[in-house]
Amino acid sequence: MSGNDEIRLRDLGLTAGAFAVILVEPQLGENIGMVARAMANCGVGELRLVNPRNGWPNSSAFAAASGADSILNEASVYTSTADSIADLHTVLATTARHRDMTQDVYTAADAANFLRVGASKGHKAGVMFGKESMGLKNEDVSMANGIITVPLNPVFTSLNLAQAVFVVAYEWYQAGDITPAKSLAIPKETRLANSAEMQGLFDHLEAELTTTGFLRVKEKRSIMIRNLRNLLNRARLTEQEVRTLRGVIKSLARFSDQGNN
Repeated sequence: MSGNDEIRLRDLGLTAGAFAVILVEPQLGENIGMVARAMANCGVGELRLVNPRNGWPNSSAFAAASGADSILNEASVYTSTADSIADLHTVLATTARHRDMTQDVYTAADAANFLRVGASKGHKAGVMFGKESMGLKNEDVSMANGIITVPLNPVFTSLNLAQAVFVVAYEWYQAGDITPAKSLAIPKETRLANSAEMQGLFDHLEAELTTTGFLRVKEKRSIMIRNLRNLLNRARLTEQEVRTLRGVIKSLARFSDQGNN
């Protein structure tokens, strides 16, 4: 990889060692541009074009790329599928149609893991995508080490070119992503309430509920308090929310006192 390649990877947040996206006989420049955009979304930076119908470079591609221009600028153009994969150790072909060939068939998620394992061993890989109108030819598929098929509604499995690239690239990106499956987004001006703040809320609420008679049934009091504590703890309140709730309790208590006087 050249120094310029490394700068380009950093600029778009692309990942060195990702698989190459190989578009075999793509028909429309706009679709090539949208493919580049999908690749940039998922950190995949190497684009190879085999006999693009309208030639290359193509202004329509840049217009549709939404800023992923560096991927298009550095795209490699080949005159044959064989030439486009000559330096690769592993090649997978995407198809939604059954081919009369004995091939390993991967889902996009399984293919992503397979490609990442290969990359960890220094294997260069590529994934081939066919032309918009009819996909890959059998001759192209026969050059691959396996097939990727995306499980979809069996009555309608058609994906446009950029969608197909995005599905595979997204699964590849997810296979290496460490983002938690779920997290709590909190505004920067606050934070999660700590145990002392939550205890203060519980004590305040319990005291006012005792005063109003809500907890007057002795046999149920401990269970009711426990349920209220559990409810509030499960909410994962911020310290701002604790202060707001204590203000609400204080206001309701004051209103209740005025009503009784």
